[in-house]
Amino acid sequence: MIAPAVRKALLVIALLLAAVLIFTFSTRSRTVDFNTEVKPIINKKCISCHGGVKRQGGFSLLFRSEALANTESGKPAIIPGKPDKSEMILRLTHKDPEERMPYHEEPLTEEEIKTLSTWIKQGAVWGDHWAYVPVKEVAVPATDHPGARNAIDHFIYEKLEEASLQPSPEADKATLLRRVSLDLTGMPAKDNLAQWYLNSKAPNAYEQLVDSLLASPHFGEKWTGVWLDLARYSDTKGYERDAGRNIWRYRDWLIKAFNADKPYDVFLTEQIAGDLLPNPTDEQYIATAFHRNTMTNDEGGTDNEEFRTSAVLDRVNTTWEGLMGTTFGCVQCHSHPYDPFTHEEYYNFMAFFNDTRDADSYEDYPLLRHFTDSMEQELTTLGHWMEKYTTKEEVFQWLRFTKTWEPSIYSLTADALANSTLQDTKWLTCRNNAIARLKQVNLQNKTQLLIRYSSALKDGILSLRLDSATGPVITKITLPATKEGREIHRFSLPATNGTHTIYLTYSSKSLTDPLASGVTFDWFHFSAAFPGKGQPGYAENEARWWGLLNKGVPATPIMLDNPADMHRPTQVFERGNWLVKGKTVTPGVPHALNPFPAKAPRNRLGLAMWLTQTDNPLTARTMVNRVWEQFFGAGLAETLEDLGTQGIQPTHRELMDYLAYRFMHQDKWSMKKLMREIVVSATYRQDSKVSKELLAKDPYNKLYARGARVRLSAEQVRDQALCISGLISSTMFGPAVFPYQPDGIWLSPWNGAQWKNATGEEAHRRALYTYWKRTAPYPSMITFDGALREVCTARRIRTNTPLQALVTLNDEAYLETARFLAYRMQQLAGNNVQQQISKGYELAMYKPITPARLQVLNKLYDQALQTYRQDKDKTCAMVGVMDEHNKPETAALIVTANAMLNLDELITKN
Repeated sequence: MIAPAVRKALLVIALLLAAVLIFTFSTRSRTVDFNTEVKPIINKKCISCHGGVKRQGGFSLLFRSEALANTESGKPAIIPGKPDKSEMILRLTHKDPEERMPYHEEPLTEEEIKTLSTWIKQGAVWGDHWAYVPVKEVAVPATDHPGARNAIDHFIYEKLEEASLQPSPEADKATLLRRVSLDLTGMPAKDNLAQWYLNSKAPNAYEQLVDSLLASPHFGEKWTGVWLDLARYSDTKGYERDAGRNIWRYRDWLIKAFNADKPYDVFLTEQIAGDLLPNPTDEQYIATAFHRNTMTNDEGGTDNEEFRTSAVLDRVNTTWEGLMGTTFGCVQCHSHPYDPFTHEEYYNFMAFFNDTRDADSYEDYPLLRHFTDSMEQELTTLGHWMEKYTTKEEVFQWLRFTKTWEPSIYSLTADALANSTLQDTKWLTCRNNAIARLKQVNLQNKTQLLIRYSSALKDGILSLRLDSATGPVITKITLPATKEGREIHRFSLPATNGTHTIYLTYSSKSLTDPLASGVTFDWFHFSAAFPGKGQPGYAENEARWWGLLNKGVPATPIMLDNPADMHRPTQVFERGNWLVKGKTVTPGVPHALNPFPAKAPRNRLGLAMWLTQTDNPLTARTMVNRVWEQFFGAGLAETLEDLGTQGIQPTHRELMDYLAYRFMHQDKWSMKKLMREIVVSATYRQDSKVSKELLAKDPYNKLYARGARVRLSAEQVRDQALCISGLISSTMFGPAVFPYQPDGIWLSPWNGAQWKNATGEEAHRRALYTYWKRTAPYPSMITFDGALREVCTARRIRTNTPLQALVTLNDEAYLETARFLAYRMQQLAGNNVQQQISKGYELAMYKPITPARLQVLNKLYDQALQTYRQDKDKTCAMVGVMDEHNKPETAALIVTANAMLNLDELITKN
């Protein structure tokens, strides 16, 4: 037994040891995290003067190498390990307000200065922002909540447990049916599918419902609508003239791609560089229209190069914001003030897009010309014959020229003009004794010249001179008169070696008026002679080629790159000014992200390979975040357009990375598998009712303890009304349509285009197919926050204004759906008014109406009926037609149906 004195001594020693340990651990500094603790202070208090835009005193905090470099004083402002000798800390704590930093701003708090000092003492270690680090596999949290259905729920429940919250119970079947139908297809489920699900007792009925919706052709329509905002899709070109653009085949390509569950890496590759794939199909060419949705300025007097450049910049910014969820546009003028992207890297990236054939032309060149099946068969026959007498690469070039007229020299690129002009800045037009210059034309092995032009004169003489307006004439051509607009004519050229500047001179004896024009040129194409001359079948196949080349067929704007002899170099724009060119750069990607693939070509195809590598940190995260936002109303990171350091941090970063990793690896970039995983989770299926506790602890549902409650998109509001009324057209694809719109919305300068209201089924097609004019978008959809589509829109910001209710109550399109809903209610429920109202509500919400709602709507019906029984004219105006429906009872039911379509619970996804 231990003596009391010894026991007392041991106790004292133990207490002393404990005190030493407590002191040791309490005084040991924990490691300061750069991303979560230091970077926010720098971004908020320092970077505006010491970053990508400004570098006061030669000090920048954008990169570690810059932060530790010598400043204008000749000494570094940060000395790792020595905060007391670091000028940065000295200036932050200086007593003189003229010396203290931030200059003439609120000083940093003691806690902020302590954080920065500790960070410097620990070595001023930099950190990579979470979104710029490659996605790694994430372990699923181990939670024992019995309601979890898949890995998503474990991530969500872990956060709920930390907040002492419980998930909400599963929503009822009718609510789930409506929710998942709207989310996956953008419209209510068809009656047969809805009734099967509501009546099914199968334990996996919900999963079967999800699979049916994913297989629906309307799935592709819904998700195409989401993508069109990113692609800034429009049926017009934008700017003042805002003339029409025939690009709807790209919209149809998207629908087919989503329905086929085209893997996301392939989906992006074809849109970025489908034309650069081996032997691209027409569909792969059409996919590249993604980047032909840029605006074109057709106004006379504008600088085509300025707006060509603007389109290229837009492609850069769209690729970053839309596909990688990162702000990059400001890097055009200076290095990024918050993220690790330099000014020069912007132009490295721009070089991928700067060598394309488009030139802000009125015709929207380059175009893919759409042949009929018989024409395609002829083209195939022609190709097989040509393969006998030339290389496969040459055959490819000839066939592609047949379908695209590329590469050609556009007449609007002509300069050094005399007695000639760029008519409306679109085409080269020549008067008598005109001169124009085409710079750097490759004439090597070119013995044929094709010209597309229009002229009413028969005696126009076009001479081609080498290197000067008085240089040697290589050929003199008599231009035949054209019959109907522009035609393609061909002429022989003598063999000439090398690359030369060509001077065009034009004259005509018929031109007696010095101001009159004799010819308008569209494009010039210098080529070798048609191959196989002297071989069997030459005459037949040469005629076949010429006939196909001249076919008048519809066309779609696509992307094509310049050939090597037309290469366009890329230079840095000093301070972002396209007129002030700096050093020449080559295609490249920012050093802060994944390296460019070693064997990838330095063109858009290589860029697509870089984008879709599994070590690219942004591509998969951005798509996962976008899909999540569509289902829950906000992304895991709310700022879909900015995953950078100034964006809002993800609520569940590990879940985002889990889904992104799974998306790339297990799901093999399958968008449908990603969506299915989310919508079958218990998290998605929760009831959306909010308790006082949830409202107090999580008012914005960031922890997902309840289901989402989100206002429907502009397109869904319209499509749902058409579906409930029974008016919806099931027709898919094709040119845009013109549903009802009042006169006076379109006031189109120059082209006098008018909105002509569609009739019949065309007036009731899904909102996706509505003609979209950038300067005058469809009014009701803009009221419900539709995107203008002048630039990439990564997310729509929802508003709540009285105008929205006025649209659904007064817009003729919604009155029409109310009429047909009323007719449907009468047809399905007979003459009993309460049964009619109950049936209408059930058609809309898939569940019986509550007595309280029924009482309100029935009272509205009674009041309306009293009014219409006393006024035949009002009855006629409400019903809108003189037929069997023109009676007070129907008019009153239309008012009731109209109110029903305007209910908050109907235009909201609960």
